Amino acid sequence: MDERTPLLNNHPQFSISTINHRRTRGENDFQTPVRPVSHSGKVNTAPQDDNNAEVINSETFNNIRRDVEGHHAVQPKNVHIEQGHILKVGFQSLDYEISDNQIYQNEEKEKSFKRWKLYWRGVKRWIICFLIGVFTGLTAGFIDFGVEKISEVKFQTVKIWVDKCVLDNCMYLPQILWFLINMGLVLVGSFLTTYFEPVSAGSGIPQIKCYLNGVIVPHVVRFKTLVIKVIGVLSAVAGGLAVGKEGPMIHSGAVIAAGISQGRTTSLGWDFKIFQEFRSDTEKRDFVSAGAAAGVAAAFGAPVGGVLFSLEEGASFWNQSLVWRIFFASIISTMTLNIVQGLIKGHPMDFSYPGLINFGTFDDVRYEFYELFIVICLGAIGGLLGALFNHINLKLTVFRMKYVQRKWQKVLETMMVAMYTAAFAYIIIFYKNDCKPIENDAETTLVQFFCQDGQYSSTARLFFDTPEATVKHLFHNVPGTYQVVTLTIFASGYFLLACWTYGLSIPSGLFIPSLLIGAAWGRIAGILLSGLPGLEKVNLSFYSLVGASSMLGGIVRMTISLTVIIMEATSNVPLGFPVMLSLIVAKWVGDQFNEGIYDLHIHLQGVPILGWEPLPLSSNLSAKTVMSHPVIVFRMKEPVERIVKILKEEEHNGFPVVEDYDPDHPEMVDGCQTFGTFKGLILRSHLITMLKKKLFLENPEINKIVNNLKMSEFNESYPRYTGIQRISISPEEKHYTMDLAPFINQSHFVVLETASYSSIFRKFRSLGLRHMVVINFRNQVIGIVTRKDLARFMTECKNGEISIQEIPIIH
Repeated sequence: MDERTPLLNNHPQFSISTINHRRTRGENDFQTPVRPVSHSGKVNTAPQDDNNAEVINSETFNNIRRDVEGHHAVQPKNVHIEQGHILKVGFQSLDYEISDNQIYQNEEKEKSFKRWKLYWRGVKRWIICFLIGVFTGLTAGFIDFGVEKISEVKFQTVKIWVDKCVLDNCMYLPQILWFLINMGLVLVGSFLTTYFEPVSAGSGIPQIKCYLNGVIVPHVVRFKTLVIKVIGVLSAVAGGLAVGKEGPMIHSGAVIAAGISQGRTTSLGWDFKIFQEFRSDTEKRDFVSAGAAAGVAAAFGAPVGGVLFSLEEGASFWNQSLVWRIFFASIISTMTLNIVQGLIKGHPMDFSYPGLINFGTFDDVRYEFYELFIVICLGAIGGLLGALFNHINLKLTVFRMKYVQRKWQKVLETMMVAMYTAAFAYIIIFYKNDCKPIENDAETTLVQFFCQDGQYSSTARLFFDTPEATVKHLFHNVPGTYQVVTLTIFASGYFLLACWTYGLSIPSGLFIPSLLIGAAWGRIAGILLSGLPGLEKVNLSFYSLVGASSMLGGIVRMTISLTVIIMEATSNVPLGFPVMLSLIVAKWVGDQFNEGIYDLHIHLQGVPILGWEPLPLSSNLSAKTVMSHPVIVFRMKEPVERIVKILKEEEHNGFPVVEDYDPDHPEMVDGCQTFGTFKGLILRSHLITMLKKKLFLENPEINKIVNNLKMSEFNESYPRYTGIQRISISPEEKHYTMDLAPFINQSHFVVLETASYSSIFRKFRSLGLRHMVVINFRNQVIGIVTRKDLARFMTECKNGEISIQEIPIIH
């Protein structure tokens, strides 16, 4: 796979590119045409020229339709491609299926059946989860310590100049200083992200969600990605951007889990020769799930919420033993961060710092039954605002993809946002300087600005602190601290800033900005309600919390995990019901307009992600409609020259192996070309390993070599397998032959040509497949189904009717 594949948060312009409409099969299937489907689910198809290639861009492409079943021809017509309704060719699938070949079977038979070996393998899984929790907690502690110290120095420096210039009438100086500090910090993070590891931009949640769904995202779990992620988060949060450090912790935990579970780092070239038995996509996926959960636990001090987050948003495959290990990693992560935070704050062994964010105590928060109806209304408002946020961010992201292309442009935009963020804060403080009496001299972030002696600016306090601390202030500050006008300007301005910021080329989380916006307008709702007769004693903390949860739910569209996370962060179980109610309503209302922010960005980047359930009406689609055709196959015994030629010309990762097939004389059955009797499937990496080890039939020692082969020899280069270009084959060896029989997966899943889309989807999704071969009733191969073949179909609703449309696959 091309490591330069455009990734989430590294948006390329949809440049002029080509699609070869010849439907060759395979995992990297970029030759798929578009077949519009009627509301009944019937696909309209037509023949096409196999050698024809059309030029397309993001706006239009020549829709050439082809009928695999040999039906009538339809003239090509222009079709408009909507942003987000595309698939990119570069994304491939992880391989969760065990290759059940003769080598694997012989190795399993020779294995020792001693109980202690199986027991020790299970113990090592728990050891890995323990290490994941420890290192994730340490990373969270380092990020929190760095943000606190950098922010403290910045705010103290600006405060000194503000206090001085209030008397000397030079308030422009602290403003310039504030701009320069923010822009300098942001420049560091954006430069490293843009020029060294673009995949570290954003929260990383969409990337991890794709990975756990079974999609390979290049560099997503590299050590270099982790380093730049940590530095970038420090720069972004301390630089005053409308971001949080909680979201990136999920990505950080996943990277840590991937590295520890493999016992090596490819970025640094270190291999500790441990945990080698876990070097497979299946094992790595499970540990990455644990790392993502540990990241949530460290961010919010919510181990149970971390497990549920990994289930709701991430993991596609789940079992009971995995739940226990993930929960264990989450608990260890929380405890490690507790210990680190206690040491940093000078209170060793004080376990009162469970997460990066502290919502404060809600022990005195109570609510009446009638207030649940108000909660429903607030949830609806959160859903509407969340849908608006996602819509604006989507349009802005599309604009970036078209016009913000060059690396220096991305860095410049990030610095512009940092400048505007500081300018917004300074302007609101200047024009709305709410003055309150100073009651606690120990608070160092209180700034006088234009207030009288003995007073501080409550408006300035919204900005002269870390975002996490500001959320806590909005939750718990006494009534009268903020005026409605101040909160309205803050919430509106921060809403737009957060929209602009998410998607910049710098690590950034969305949880804290969402909570800040929601807490502000939730507090506004509480203040307005307190002015009504009989509601004078409403609890502002309650409405701030409900507003925050509604806003967050309206943007990210999560329910169960967010409810538990907020319950754990507030340490208040009775608040769980109104929080859950607001989240459900926010999700339901928001879903009427668009998807959650993470799903929007995933689809916008053309990632072939698969949902939990097949599409409505998809039972009307047959395997012949879904499959890729024609198919590139190998025979049981193949010349080395043909194998090398195909591997160089095609990028597919799996090839059916057949008998009774002549490439020069194709056979037609019922109007459809067939490709021989199916015997199994062989992986590209296995073929390359066979060529590398010279497993030719002409080798007199071939039987002895094959009998001594181990599956570990086929996976020793995982996850970076050797390319076919690096394999040296002499002219004489090209005329040799290889017997593929011992290396094919004899248990590979197949499906009959009459199978429906929904049945194929359920098997493919539940089993985590990468390829599914389509056969006819004679057991002859006629096609193959990959992830993109399933993901290219989508539902569309117009005038109350549901239709199934096929979306294009582009470069």
